[in-house]
Amino acid sequence: MLMALWTAASGMNVQQTNLDVIANNIANVNTTAFKASRASFQDLMYQTLRLQGTKTEQGNQVPTGIQIGHGARLSAVQKQFAQGDYQQTQNQLDLAIEGNGFLQIQLPSGEMAYTRAGSLQSDSEGRICTSDGYLLNPNITIPQNAMAVTIATDGTVSVQVPNQTALQQVGTLTLWTFPNLGGLSAIGGNLYQQTDASGAGVSGTPGLNGFGTIVQGYVELSNVNVMTEMVNLIIGQRAYEANSKAIQAADQMLQMANNVRQG
Repeated sequence: MLMALWTAASGMNVQQTNLDVIANNIANVNTTAFKASRASFQDLMYQTLRLQGTKTEQGNQVPTGIQIGHGARLSAVQKQFAQGDYQQTQNQLDLAIEGNGFLQIQLPSGEMAYTRAGSLQSDSEGRICTSDGYLLNPNITIPQNAMAVTIATDGTVSVQVPNQTALQQVGTLTLWTFPNLGGLSAIGGNLYQQTDASGAGVSGTPGLNGFGTIVQGYVELSNVNVMTEMVNLIIGQRAYEANSKAIQAADQMLQMANNVRQG
C-alpha cells in the first residue's frame, strides 16, 4: 500500500505537467506561427516478483510472471510543427511560409535563431526586422523612397521607386530547415535555436528542393486546435483526480490496517 501511494503520486505529477503543457498551448492560441506542444510519458521501473518462464514445483512453465509497476514519468515535451492556417493582413512586409522552412534571425548576441512568424517590419534605417528589432539574415534594406514592396514566392524582394517603371531587386529571402525539427530549442518570442539534437541547419531557396514558398500579405496562425486542447484538458483533469482517489484508497487501507485489534 505504501507503494501505491508513491505510484499514484507519480501519476499526479505527470498529469500536472500535462496540464501545464495544455495551458501553454491554449494561452498561445492567437500567437503568430505558434506550434503546439505535446507531453509524452513512459512507465517507470518494475518490481519483478516472479520471472516469466520460470518453472513451478510441478515442472510447469510460468507463462506471464508477476511484475508490479512503480508509476509514470515525463519522457518528452515535443513541438508539433504542423502547418497553421493563414490570415490575410494586407501588410506588404507580412509573409507566411507555405510548406517547410524557417527564416533566419540574428540576435543581438550575434547568435542565429529561426522563426516562422512573418510579421516583419522595417527599422529606422529601412532594414527588415522582427517586431523585437532582430534583423533578418541575410539583411535586406528597403530604400527610404520605396513606394511599394513586392515579395515573390521564391523570396525575391523588390521595390518600386519613383521615376522607374521596373521593379528594383533589393534582396532575396533564404529559408532554413533541420533534420530533426523536434530537436530545436524554443527560446520564446516565436524563435528557435539549433541544437545537437536538431542537426545542422540547411539553407535553400523558397520553392526549391522541398522548401516552402513565400506568400506576401499573410501571416501563419497558431496551429493550436482549441477543441482538441479542451478535450485533453478534461482527460488530464480526470486522470489527476483518479490518481488522487488511488492515494485516498491506499491511505484508507493503511488506516484500517493500523486499527486492527487482537480479540
